[in-house]
Amino acid sequence: MTTINLTTKINASKQIVFDASRNIDIHQQSASPTKEKAIDGVTSGLINLNETVTWRGKHFGFYITHKSRITAMNFYDYFVDEMEKGKFKSFKHEHFFEEENGVTIMKDKLQYETPFGIFGELFDILFLEKHLTNFLLERNKILKEVSEKEN
Repeated sequence: MTTINLTTKINASKQIVFDASRNIDIHQQSASPTKEKAIDGVTSGLINLNETVTWRGKHFGFYITHKSRITAMNFYDYFVDEMEKGKFKSFKHEHFFEEENGVTIMKDKLQYETPFGIFGELFDILFLEKHLTNFLLERNKILKEVSEKEN
């Protein structure tokens, strides 16, 4: 299992950042390099507990679909999206939010497993972990921009 941990400081309240983080439209904006679109479930606005979204995006030259469900949510502090259907063996993305002096510290913890045994592990080491890290960094950059404009 691979784990990616990121921390992003955003000059906005955690309510603003929390809502921006679960906003389907903002996610599509941040995922524009992969042409990622919500095609089923919640396809715009805010996603909530037990709701699903199916994404379709171009990764490594292939269009891939990925269905996630919000499996846990504690308003303004924490939420989790987990893969229900997709190319991973497992995929769990935890989102944490803390506020200190008007600055939100947003933490991502993404854990996933690749299929295909040693070939999947090799693909992860060579390409996938870096790709997903960059994907999250771009997402967080857009979340920071959007949230700081709202504040």
